[in-house]
Amino acid sequence: MNEAINFIGENIQMIYILILSIFVGVEVIGHVPSVLHTPLMSGANAIHGVVIIGAIIVMLEADSGVALTLGFFAVVLGTLNVVGGFVVTDRMLEMFKKKPKK
Repeated sequence: MNEAINFIGENIQMIYILILSIFVGVEVIGHVPSVLHTPLMSGANAIHGVVIIGAIIVMLEADSGVALTLGFFAVVLGTLNVVGGFVVTDRMLEMFKKKPKK
């Protein structure tokens, strides 16, 4: 019980920042028009390439099989997320291309 109280006491500023960022994120996303949800999500997926870099760093610093396995899965899932973001963006941009005349 004391360990939990010590953990909260030591990390109270990070907990406040996490809660505040959740509220800010919900407020920002809530005011985005529905027309812009697809480009917003595809851009967010593309930005998640940072996850891949972080996972590679975890794999480089891994000193156990568990950390190496988790890092590998993070690289795979992050790559799928980034590729999916670019696929959605490509499909979205194809909607705006002029169709060839017959």
